[in-house]
Amino acid sequence: MKQTQTVPPGPGVAVVARNAPTTARPIAPVADTVDVAPAPPSAVQPGVESPAPVVLTNETAVPPAGALPAAGPSSLEDVISRAMPAVVRVESAGGFGSGFFVAPDTILTNVHVVGGNSSVIIRRVDGRTTSARVDTTAPELDIAIVRISNPDPNQPTLTMGSGMNARAGQEVIALGTPLGLQNTVTRGIVSAVREVGGVTLVQTDAAINPGNSGGPLLDRSGAVIGIATMGMRSSVAQGLSFGVAIEHAQSLLAGRRSSATGTPASSLNQAMSGKQGPTESDTVREEGGRTYEQAIAELARRADALDGRWRSFKISCYEGRVAGSFDHEWFALWDQRAMQGAVSPGCEQSFTDIRRVAQDIRDGVLGAQESARKTGVYPGTLREVRRRHHLEHAGWDR
Repeated sequence: MKQTQTVPPGPGVAVVARNAPTTARPIAPVADTVDVAPAPPSAVQPGVESPAPVVLTNETAVPPAGALPAAGPSSLEDVISRAMPAVVRVESAGGFGSGFFVAPDTILTNVHVVGGNSSVIIRRVDGRTTSARVDTTAPELDIAIVRISNPDPNQPTLTMGSGMNARAGQEVIALGTPLGLQNTVTRGIVSAVREVGGVTLVQTDAAINPGNSGGPLLDRSGAVIGIATMGMRSSVAQGLSFGVAIEHAQSLLAGRRSSATGTPASSLNQAMSGKQGPTESDTVREEGGRTYEQAIAELARRADALDGRWRSFKISCYEGRVAGSFDHEWFALWDQRAMQGAVSPGCEQSFTDIRRVAQDIRDGVLGAQESARKTGVYPGTLREVRRRHHLEHAGWDR
């Protein structure tokens, strides 16, 4: 789907997986949460051939190696048919959204689409599926980078253009999976380009519904100018949808992190409500997040040190196998199904020492999380910090 970010009801207002303009009159704030609906079974259309792989080009952007040169003006139908094979449905444990290839092994989507998952399923336009790894997430931009291990060298990709240089009134096309309907196209214009909380947003009246999140916003030449991320539905506001300018994704792909704070949704809500500067709760939350990051970084160093002791123990003192995949293999100590062997005679003390150190690290993670939660740090932020420091484990949130 796209996961739906809802707005706490103000006077008849509901925001869906996106946001609204900085110049609008105050509207009830959008909660920085994501309500995820179950992913419905995908509808594969038998007998439909995928269009021939083609890499879209943009006369204002430098095309990637191997991209086909533009062959002059194209009809809207041609632009869409060339772009569609590069657009995919992104399915996670909690729901679904959209995404698109910018390289044979690289897909862009939204953070709120992948959620806290380390891997997702990619469903192509022809129904083929493959698993993919969530490589990088930037909650402050709502952009996630997903990688495929065994890419198809003939995979169609989209060229990245410019959202920051988009002009009000120019045509824009949104592709994605709104409400579970894969391969859907909507068209509109750029309503405005807004700078909110350090993030450039492309505002459009093109229909963006739950499930469109993470899909591309294309200009008339077929180049991506934004990543669909937010849309507003209310009794007083219609046709307000937003995409994060593609330049932010280009910087993230190059390894440069944004200095923006919060999320596009929270920043836009703040701008819409006329609030100036962070609230007291925002300040407490940010400080709690920094403290949590420092604690997890220190625990990660201890976890890395324990890896060496664990390897030696397995070679000398463990008879059997460890089943499953973990950030650190000794996480298996907390999964009875994973330790499918026995400790060798005379090695009980070594095993006890390793368990003690592992438990200290576990207690440290849980303690840091509890402190962070009391300051209002969001669960998604906690998961992102753990994943970044390779300390993610299913048991942390239980």
